[in-house]
Amino acid sequence: MAEQRRGSGNLRARAGEVAARLARTYPGQARDLCALRFETPFQLLVATILSAQSTDVRVNLVTPELFHRYPDPASLAAAEPEALEAIIRSTGFFRAKTRNLIGMAAALVERFGGEVPTALEDLVTLPGVGRKTANVVRSVAFDLPGLPVDTHVGRLARRLGLSAASDPVKVEAEVSGLLAPEQLGAFSLRLILHGRAVCVARRPRCEQCVLADLCPSSAVPGGAGHE
Repeated sequence: MAEQRRGSGNLRARAGEVAARLARTYPGQARDLCALRFETPFQLLVATILSAQSTDVRVNLVTPELFHRYPDPASLAAAEPEALEAIIRSTGFFRAKTRNLIGMAAALVERFGGEVPTALEDLVTLPGVGRKTANVVRSVAFDLPGLPVDTHVGRLARRLGLSAASDPVKVEAEVSGLLAPEQLGAFSLRLILHGRAVCVARRPRCEQCVLADLCPSSAVPGGAGHE
């Protein structure tokens, strides 16, 4: 029955119910749900680049000094690499991140008039910016459609039967086709929060999950995974 449910024509309705329940559990808009602290699209772009292979908590510890020293793309583009490295060292991979941050800022100045572009195809041309980072900026800073897919989002999408893909781009396309565009950014962040708190990688807490009766992977007796 779980396999039938996963492939049924009710998938879009089930995705909508998943989104509604998560919205009640983790209320707020995408900006409210984002753990990174920022005030401008440029700051969010910088923070998201820094968050690769790091934690939001760690990034939030270094960004106040970073934003004070380099408040805009022009100042960051002119940064001395050694000075920038010293600020962001604790986030890991600091040399590569320094190159990306300076390159990203220079590209904003040279090609976009010092402003963060809103189009996905423009964002992904910036150094250090892939689809996930671009979708974070679009959905959180600009309130535009975008589904960032990290390891939590991919894992939960597969467990919930919303996508069978392992490739993040395919997961993004398949899940995006199940929900209204304006839901995507907040939905991604709610999946991340749920993946950290309940649907953890090794031992998901199905008995605590508000989605157990909908989830094909549920280990709860009577849940969708036991049908």
